[in-house]
Amino acid sequence: MNEEMAWVTQAQQGSDEAFTKLVETYQTPVYNLCYRMLGEPDLAEDAAQETFLRAYQHLHRYDQKRSFATWLLSIAAHYCIDRLRRRKFSMFSMDAEDDEGNSYELPDPDSPDPEAETVQGQTRDRIQSMLKDLDNTDRAAIIMRYWYDYSEAEIAESLRLTVSAVKSRLHRARKELAGLWQEEETRTENERRPYESPAF
Repeated sequence: MNEEMAWVTQAQQGSDEAFTKLVETYQTPVYNLCYRMLGEPDLAEDAAQETFLRAYQHLHRYDQKRSFATWLLSIAAHYCIDRLRRRKFSMFSMDAEDDEGNSYELPDPDSPDPEAETVQGQTRDRIQSMLKDLDNTDRAAIIMRYWYDYSEAEIAESLRLTVSAVKSRLHRARKELAGLWQEEETRTENERRPYESPAF
């Protein structure tokens, strides 16, 4: 039994200290998943806390044959999907004005290439913005696949879908993201053009 499973077993037997170790191990991946799903740091923080609360309450139902990370992140994904469904009716985006979204990913001041870091940050912001346009479950599937490297079978288990449903959702979401990326590129190019100086 590895150390993590030992903590899980101890936590299932009532050890708060063991559960704290699990929280410390997974707080960053859980927060990041919630942030990519919800797009706002405060909401992501609340969702991460709720995820750990639910994990604590349902720890007795966790099956040790499953990956603990998969089980925990599926709780986070389902909670975020529910939040997004409830928010849908009153949702409008203030993202353009909110530059706090990636405050935890500020470039390292010792980085040898701050310009590259800035470009990467802008790319992350664009991808984050495009993720918001996806169906909630498609978004969860994409995040689990490409940020957490989950297999299609693990995503299916986490989101209670069939593997073929996951494949078709991933295919559809990739096409949609590619289309959104292309639109953004075209719009950026068109905005830039009027200000460019004429060629001599």
